[in-house]
This record gives sequence, structure tokens and C-alpha cells, in this order.
Amino acid sequence: MRTLIVDDEPVARQILREELELLPKVEVAGEAENGRQALQKIAEIQPDLVFLDLQMPVMSGFEVIRNLPGPALPVVVIVTAFDEHAIQAFEAGAIDYLLKPVDGDRLQKAVERARRLRNRPDEIADNLARIVSSTAAPGATKSRKIPGRSGNDYYLLDPGEILAFCADRELVWIITARQKFLARQSLRTIQDLVDQRQFRRVHRNALVNVDHVRKMCRLRSQRWCITLSNATELIVSKRQAHSIRSILRW
Repeated sequence: MRTLIVDDEPVARQILREELELLPKVEVAGEAENGRQALQKIAEIQPDLVFLDLQMPVMSGFEVIRNLPGPALPVVVIVTAFDEHAIQAFEAGAIDYLLKPVDGDRLQKAVERARRLRNRPDEIADNLARIVSSTAAPGATKSRKIPGRSGNDYYLLDPGEILAFCADRELVWIITARQKFLARQSLRTIQDLVDQRQFRRVHRNALVNVDHVRKMCRLRSQRWCITLSNATELIVSKRQAHSIRSILRW
């Protein structure tokens, strides 16, 4: 497993590196001393596993997770000296956490858990999305990340960049300005997860982000045609016409 160590304390990085080098089939591919550097390293080396300290200058561990670059999302193991931060991360969805000073046996168990999860990228994406959604700063508006798949890669998408969710039989597509991704949940489940004020049901097969509605045209039989910011056109069903008409009441 290609592994990245992220910690602002050189001694802590050295101790963790020495412990990891004793484990079979683990390659320490790099180190980072702050959150910003961590994001650069993750993009460069695309590690399978990241040991991430939470309390760091420039950017905290939670901020690193919120800004993880796609497409290859790593397994994240939280490393911290504070019990409350570890518990917060674990309850939020972290695959595992380690308390400093790191115990060798406990480290081996964390690596084994990460190894089992490595071939399940959908679960990795869900875990990271839950962490991001559950750790907004006090007083801040929580923004639930939406996992989307493109080929074999997973991306954590901000709701604001999503134009619509469109169902096609058993599949649900996440539409963004540049491409589309496969969703992991049903359209009904997604509707329960997103902000109801931001996303409106316009058809039994479509949810749209009202912030990306650029044009609305009235059709016959109480139907509407809406045009999104990427020029995609969707027909609004009679049943959902009241939902989309409310946009005009601003």
C-alpha cells in the first residue's frame, strides 16, 4: 500500500514511518508537514492510504478531507493526540483513528482495515463524504458532499456544482457543467439528503438545482420546459409544475 504521512511534527512523522517500515507490503511514498502540502502530495503520488493529523497549521486535517482531489480517493486514518478529535472523526465516518504516541499493534490493525477497504472505492467515498458532512465548523452551514463515480474513479462533489440528478431506469446520473457521474443512491434517497430549497423535483426522474435554472418556458397542458446553465433542457411534469413555478415568485 502506497502510504502518505501527514503531520506537522517531524518527530511524529519519523516514529510513524519507522513503525510502518516494519509492516509487510507497505511503502511510505511521501510525507507532508501541513494540510496544503498534503493535498499537493495526494494529487502527485495518489496514495492508497493517508495517515492524517488533525491539528496542523495552514489547513486542518478535516479541511484536507473536504478538499481532497479526485479521482483516486485514498483511505484516511486519523492520527491525533486528542481523544475528542479522534472520536469526532470516527463517529463522522473515518475508517480508523490512532492516538499519539502510536502503538505498533494498533497501527497494524489500522493498516489491515485499510487494506480490506482499498478495493471498495465506493465505501471509501461514502466514508469521506460523511466526515465532510459531519464536521462543519461551529455556526457554518454544512455542505453534504455527494459521491459520484466516473469509470473506476470516485469524486466528492459539492451540491453547488451539481446541476441536476437524472434517473435512467436503475441508474441515477449526477449532471455537472462539464460531465456526468453515476450516483450511488436512488433519486428518492438523494432527495432526502439534499437541501430541499436548493433542489426541486421537476419530474419523477429528475431533481434540479434551482441556482442553475437559466430559462423557463411555458408549454401546453400546464407543462414547462426549463433550461439549465449548461443548456440542458428538461420537461417539468404537470404534477411538479407548482414546484418550479415558485421560482418566479422571487
